[in-house]
Amino acid sequence: MKKEGTLTTPAATEALGRKLAEQLQAGDVILLDGDLGAGKTTLTKGIARGLGIKQTVKSPSFPIIREYQSGRLPLYHMDVYRLETGGAADLGLDEYFDSDGVSVVEWSQFAAQELPTDYLRIQIDRQDDIAPDYRHVTLRAHGDRFVTLLTKLELPHE
Repeated sequence: MKKEGTLTTPAATEALGRKLAEQLQAGDVILLDGDLGAGKTTLTKGIARGLGIKQTVKSPSFPIIREYQSGRLPLYHMDVYRLETGGAADLGLDEYFDSDGVSVVEWSQFAAQELPTDYLRIQIDRQDDIAPDYRHVTLRAHGDRFVTLLTKLELPHE
């Protein structure tokens, strides 16, 4: 199952993350794909806010994984871009995926062999030809849990 929509501002991207967070459970895995500057970290900030995390959410590019423990559920924010040449198997990602928190993985194609079978993939595509902040978003559910989640999820309208 999939849903598609348009996000017209960074605030709309963050709002989608907050709405998504309302339905997230321990062990959920969200994959975020899109070019640099597409809004992956902005969406993750919304997920964090929706989980009640007050800390500043930053891109985990350098440390690869940032952990936020202060919300309703822990958030494990991963940026596996630097694993383009390999090394995902050495990170123990499955321990995060099977944990008490929510895992958000940016650039998931670089850890494809380590991903679980059930997840929600969110593709964010810039639409700079329309306006600088316009984004086309496609959400694809993989597994019954995420089909149910996606059925309930309303995309923000702005």
